[in-house]
Amino acid sequence: MSHAYSPRILITTAGFGDGHNSAARNIATALQGRAITKVIDPCQMASPTLNRFLQKSYRTMTTHCPRLWHKVYCSTDQQDFSKQQLPFMRPPENLLSREVLEFAPHAIISTYPLYPYFIERHFQEGHPRVPVFTVVTDSIEINAAWRKAPSDYWLVTDSQTKQNLTHQGLATDKIMTPGFAVHPHFQQLTPIMADDPCSPFRVLYFPTSKKPHVRRTSRAIFASAHQHIELTIVLGRNFRKLYRRAKEVQQTYPGKVRIVGWTKKVPELLNSHHIAIGKAGGATVHEAMASSCPMLIHHLVPGQEEGNLHLLKQLKGGALAESNTDLTFAIDRLLENNAAQWRQMKQNLSEHRKPEGAERIADLVLQKIIS
Repeated sequence: MSHAYSPRILITTAGFGDGHNSAARNIATALQGRAITKVIDPCQMASPTLNRFLQKSYRTMTTHCPRLWHKVYCSTDQQDFSKQQLPFMRPPENLLSREVLEFAPHAIISTYPLYPYFIERHFQEGHPRVPVFTVVTDSIEINAAWRKAPSDYWLVTDSQTKQNLTHQGLATDKIMTPGFAVHPHFQQLTPIMADDPCSPFRVLYFPTSKKPHVRRTSRAIFASAHQHIELTIVLGRNFRKLYRRAKEVQQTYPGKVRIVGWTKKVPELLNSHHIAIGKAGGATVHEAMASSCPMLIHHLVPGQEEGNLHLLKQLKGGALAESNTDLTFAIDRLLENNAAQWRQMKQNLSEHRKPEGAERIADLVLQKIIS
């Protein structure tokens, strides 16, 4: 499609959790060559200092005080986001309005639940309306901020999420199920097969920023009765904070531990490992599912991430193992009887994997605005 005739699509995101940014970037990648896209984070652009503070507070609360975050999260069910009641959100709203005017998009995709409210107020001021697509990055248990958003369409991860939203009053013809917007590269990768010998059994571990957990969790993994385990620790943005402890693990188990910092190779890692261990964030869970890689949830943020765990359990492709004792036991169970439970989980996920989620979202948006 020539850019001279390509539709313009504005994609909005926010840095509160990895799911919003991942979905936005991946949708933009899927639209390359078919549309002119612009990805913006109005919160970061309008108030960078405050935004960094809020992001840090969010990560601290979800990691170290998850029950407190749960109360904050649940309180949003009572909020009326149709009225601008938060003074610190006015700069992002004004910036978003200017971006819409300047870019003149044919459609707007939002991967963050608050922006559709901003956009609706922009339209109410008399500016031309364009379709608004809300990409929901959580599963099953959906916060009211998503449900009440003034949107033309909701793009969700699975049929159970659609059913729940329908029961809560959304029109079924406005809800589509393309899957999570994982990177299109997932479609080109081949996951480990269910008949793999599992020797060595490769574990992919995404630690939280809690310093002691890297060593304790690693010891729990290697405490399994299965002797042929290899561990990859992905430190990501916590590289400086956690590297020394990860290095101690590597020295304790020579030849069995690989340390990875910030990487764009997560798709390759998930497709080449037998199991993933980490928190139940939307991006991580759905990337694991796109790789049909079973997952053990070792950190759960109540409310916000419970639906992602429920989805894994429904598909029988993962489980909760919050304590280190539970983690060791879960790995032993997976690997007993020639890894029978792991093989069944693998098969279950392979029947539901959606590596083309971003491409499906791109197709749906283009169909709606071109037809």
